[in-house]
Amino acid sequence: MTALESLTHMTPTTAILLYNLGGPTTLDEVQPFLTELFCDRDIIELPAGARFQTVFGRTLARLRTPAVRRNYRLIGGGSPLKPATFEQARLLESRLNASHPENAKPFRVFVAMRYLQPTIVQALESIRDEGITRVVTLPLFPHWSRATTGSWRHELERVLQSFVWARAELDITHVDRYPTEPRYLDALADTVRQRLFRFPPPVQPEVVILFSAHGLPQALVDRGDPYVADIKATRSGVWERLGLSNRQVLGYQSRVGPVRWIGPGTDEVIDELGREGVKHVLVVPLSFVSDHIETLYEIDILFAERARRAGIESFVRTESLNAHPWFIEALGRVVEGHLALEDELRGLARVS
Repeated sequence: MTALESLTHMTPTTAILLYNLGGPTTLDEVQPFLTELFCDRDIIELPAGARFQTVFGRTLARLRTPAVRRNYRLIGGGSPLKPATFEQARLLESRLNASHPENAKPFRVFVAMRYLQPTIVQALESIRDEGITRVVTLPLFPHWSRATTGSWRHELERVLQSFVWARAELDITHVDRYPTEPRYLDALADTVRQRLFRFPPPVQPEVVILFSAHGLPQALVDRGDPYVADIKATRSGVWERLGLSNRQVLGYQSRVGPVRWIGPGTDEVIDELGREGVKHVLVVPLSFVSDHIETLYEIDILFAERARRAGIESFVRTESLNAHPWFIEALGRVVEGHLALEDELRGLARVS
């Protein structure tokens, strides 16, 4: 093999663009993050139009920043989501290249956030710098929604319209969702078992399993957003694996803004469990694959205090997936399945 052939042999052939919404890593990033979030019409679409929403979003972000900063101070001064995503990317790249020789690693995994950095533009430029043209986008949202995957994909399309080189040079395909991927469900079920079995054996059957998913504006569901159906499929798959006799319930959290949200709210479910005399609750963050403000503050601090006031004696949460090896394996299998299907479809297209 010549030196040139060796260099070509070592060049990765496929980029995996792993993406999430992002989160402020410092207190100074809180207001810019909230501004991006509240101005995003894929998440909250106000009826008065985009111009009004921009004004409203900036105003709401400014008003909420002091309170939100206080919340981030309580969890260490910033969100751990970004470093967690880079760790997931590192592990996924290792998993995808594990069966290939050391000098022939065909996969590189890049990170892009919808809000804050690294941006989609930065990620695409890094991919171009490495000479890769085939790109697969992979969401860290197992459940499809316009507010998450849809928002990120819309931003990607805007970027592609602005950067001719990216539109012309990159062959981009997308993983949409994976709510029933077996290893993903195994990982979630494992987190439930690990935490449930830390309760004293006599108490374990009394523990209510509270699945808590991120909320979504009702208007999106009314227009056909599949998020709720995807959540139902994941919840069913996890419960089937657990085989428990415990009672299980579902709530939706992180609801904000002057719109109607799907329910019931996790806070409302906690209040109802307290009125029923439930004493032990195990919370499973169903739609979150990394620790961030919704797990570390909203569940661990805000909801825990609400549960205490409701008379619930034990209110604990399962570990977030983060770098759980079965979750990384799930991501690897999702990518491999997607690429196999794409190659098959391209082969059929060439034949026809």
